[in-house]
Amino acid sequence: MHTRRIQTDRLSQQVLEAGSGPLVLLIHGFPELGISWRAQVEALAAAGFHAVAPDMRGYGGTDKPSDTADHGILDLVGDMVELVRALGETSCVVVGHDWGAPIAWHCALLRPDLFRAVFGLSVPFQPRRPKGPPTPAMAAISQRLGLGDLYISRFQAADAHLAFDADPAAALRKMFYSYDGGTPDNRQSTGFIPEGQDFLATAPDDATLPPWMGEAHFAEYVAAFSASGFKGPLDWYRCLDANWAATAFLQDARIRVPAGFVVGERDPVRHYAGQHEAALKDWVPDLRMQAVIPGAGHWLQQERPDEVNRRLLEFLEQVGP
Repeated sequence: MHTRRIQTDRLSQQVLEAGSGPLVLLIHGFPELGISWRAQVEALAAAGFHAVAPDMRGYGGTDKPSDTADHGILDLVGDMVELVRALGETSCVVVGHDWGAPIAWHCALLRPDLFRAVFGLSVPFQPRRPKGPPTPAMAAISQRLGLGDLYISRFQAADAHLAFDADPAAALRKMFYSYDGGTPDNRQSTGFIPEGQDFLATAPDDATLPPWMGEAHFAEYVAAFSASGFKGPLDWYRCLDANWAATAFLQDARIRVPAGFVVGERDPVRHYAGQHEAALKDWVPDLRMQAVIPGAGHWLQQERPDEVNRRLLEFLEQVGP
């Protein structure tokens, strides 16, 4: 397992990789890095695959465009197309977790010739809303529920990243704790923020690292986000309405390649994205696996690596080389 930089058409991308054989691309979410996939890179390499986990645009060792508009879904999918090409491959299986899952779903939706199968963790495929952009809809739902703003709405503010930049270690510790499966119900995040608070204030100040997150591993995250900040990662959220406008041509499109989806039973993301799990088969007709891991939280590939590896390898065996 090693790290290297790969120059693609538009970015210098840092990747963690190991193994040789059919390519499997592993896309992280927020607030993570390619290193979140270490257990999967190791298992895939041992099973005869070439596993590659990039730091995504705006994160870690990969280039960080300064313009918010440069973090849209078409840019993020394009980065993965360019990476596959730079690796000298013509097809791969794409795997995504958290924000990486929508990117993986859209890779399969837009380029089924290149991404021959897709495996999502935590976030199911969400088809484009025909009734307007997502952030006004989120605001309406929040108002109806009376739970405060969904954190995604708060992230739209141009300065929302500053609270995270002020103390990256505390911010990361709180986020990992608040979305972990081992955190008690009354201390887990719901994703909603009461009026007068910010996202980090909803997490307890005495939040500890989850048992799967060692101090040395955590230090890698802190160093990366201290160096690059949180603006780029939050810019992904700020492009949601622009993504909706740019993808009108995908309205009612379905993912036709073989697919799998796994979610943690206690993943807080299910509070606001879980409704799409029931309809997943309608939008992904060749859904070959859909599983819920009992007791697991949000950080599946790190929290339950053996179970994720088992299901991923089972899926790869189904779809073939």
